[in-house]
Amino acid sequence: MLSADVIAKIRLLELKADHLASDMLLGDYVSAFKGRGWDFEELREYVPGDDLRSIDWNVTARTSTPFVKVYREERDMTVMLLLDVSSSLYFTGQGRPKHEIAAEFAAVLAFLATRHKDKVGLLLFSETVEHFTPPSKGRKHVWDIIRRVLTHKAVGQGTDLEGALRYFLNIRKKRALVFLISDYYAAYKPSLLRQLASRHELICARIQDEAETVLPRAGIVAMQDKESSEKIYVDTDDSSVREAWAQKQASTMESWTQNVRAAGATPLVLPTNLSVAETLQRFLRQRDARRRSQR
Repeated sequence: MLSADVIAKIRLLELKADHLASDMLLGDYVSAFKGRGWDFEELREYVPGDDLRSIDWNVTARTSTPFVKVYREERDMTVMLLLDVSSSLYFTGQGRPKHEIAAEFAAVLAFLATRHKDKVGLLLFSETVEHFTPPSKGRKHVWDIIRRVLTHKAVGQGTDLEGALRYFLNIRKKRALVFLISDYYAAYKPSLLRQLASRHELICARIQDEAETVLPRAGIVAMQDKESSEKIYVDTDDSSVREAWAQKQASTMESWTQNVRAAGATPLVLPTNLSVAETLQRFLRQRDARRRSQR
């Protein structure tokens, strides 16, 4: 039984996400992902004017009659939200808590999907896969997803990104639009990311807090890893320490971006101090512009 406070939080996020998934944002969503693929429909005999590239040479050889493959444009899309719920997502620095950004982002995507009559599903993971909601449609389904995101109590503290990728690859064979939402402070094999991106359209959404990239001057500061509980002490008044920290974080971000693109996926950074809707809208418009330029 959910408490009145939890129900109020769920309703507030639902109303906010529904509002953010405005007609303008929905239009950007459709433009960025329309023409996602083609489903095989039938084989038929070749007629003059057919594209020679559509000929099925195996069937043609068996029958001695040219046949072509006919496809129809894929109309319905399945959106899958793979959401990291490990302890590091509860970090709060200079912006809103990471888990709040992740929840709002997932909720807006769920509303965009259901408004476009697309299915949406949810997978929550930490050091294990903790929950899976199969893809479905409708506002009630979106409500269930938001409720799950807001009320789920993670069992594990750490992050097994590889385990989540393997699990999803095993349960989902048909192509989907996948948003992998995490802060990516976990090791993973690039080959797994490539495998996922080859089967699905993969967006790697990284929750980023500015406090993780720039150290303020605050004397000797104790820093503790939320997942491993390891603690270190850092002299933030030392300019060389601050500079080394900034360079390390910039290098980590650049390496992550390159790895994501090399895998055939698309990187998306979600700063905790910026509006989720504005960040998503800018991303969708840039993606649509790239798609148009490649035609």
